[in-house]
Amino acid sequence: MATLIIPPVLTSPRDDAAQLYKAFKGFGCDTAAVINILAHRDASQRALIQQEYRVMYSEELTTRLSKELSGDNKKAFLLWMHDPAIRDATIVRQALSGVVVDLRAATEVICSRTPSQIQYFKQIYYTMNGVYLEHDIESRASDDHKKLLLSYVRTVRYEGPEVDSVLAERDAKALYKAGEKRWGTDEKTFIRIFCESSSAHLAAVSYAYKNKYKNKLKSAVKSETSGLFRFGLLTILRCAKNPASYFAKQLHKAMKGLGTNDAALIRIIVTRAEIDMQYIKAEYRKKHKKCLNDAVNSETSGNYRTFLLSLLGPNY
Repeated sequence: MATLIIPPVLTSPRDDAAQLYKAFKGFGCDTAAVINILAHRDASQRALIQQEYRVMYSEELTTRLSKELSGDNKKAFLLWMHDPAIRDATIVRQALSGVVVDLRAATEVICSRTPSQIQYFKQIYYTMNGVYLEHDIESRASDDHKKLLLSYVRTVRYEGPEVDSVLAERDAKALYKAGEKRWGTDEKTFIRIFCESSSAHLAAVSYAYKNKYKNKLKSAVKSETSGLFRFGLLTILRCAKNPASYFAKQLHKAMKGLGTNDAALIRIIVTRAEIDMQYIKAEYRKKHKKCLNDAVNSETSGNYRTFLLSLLGPNY
């Protein structure tokens, strides 16, 4: 469930565009007014507002936002203005071809999305950039991590709930033989099973593994693999079992210790606010005995904090 709160009675997209233009006029930007409008509109409503703004003022709303905002608040807003597929394509493109390559961010997005989401944002990726996602993965990733990502974006997986328990037990056995039972690791088997399995099937494989070998599949992945390859496998596995729990864990990591990983914080809150942030907040409270809103409030500041808290909804 989403945490995005949309007012029961909405002004028209044209009126919203006019109010935004008013917020931009004069000395400085009325950021509170911008947040009050855009942080409470869904993707389709934001698209209509952008369309009206373009017609009324002969300027792209995102261009004006880029001029008026700054820092992390600007990054969060510009990402928020996209629809989910364009947003994912934007994040992954920046992660793979920016000044600073962030393979962890690209891996998180790719390995946490459903097959249909991946196929759609792959199309958007090519339309936006004139280059295939696979090409950028080939250029930036390496070794088993590259093989995992390429296989994951190329494989069309079943998305339904049905599971073959016999096949799940067979795959659990294959993973055991490929990892814990042998000296060294057969990475090809891990890549094949993790990339070809539906989420329901991989969750069943994980259960069968624990039941048969008295060890969690997650623990086996941790002990048998390393680096970004391990991170990709764990992302796939955790999202197959409980995506909300996975993102709660990543948010906690982003705010843990000295300093905050604002890029990760923005990426997760902005991309999940319209999807499953209610569940993520519930998982966060269960795991860390603290409300996610309170954690974000203590780790951020200013308009940036106000915007993120608006996307997170009520404090509970």
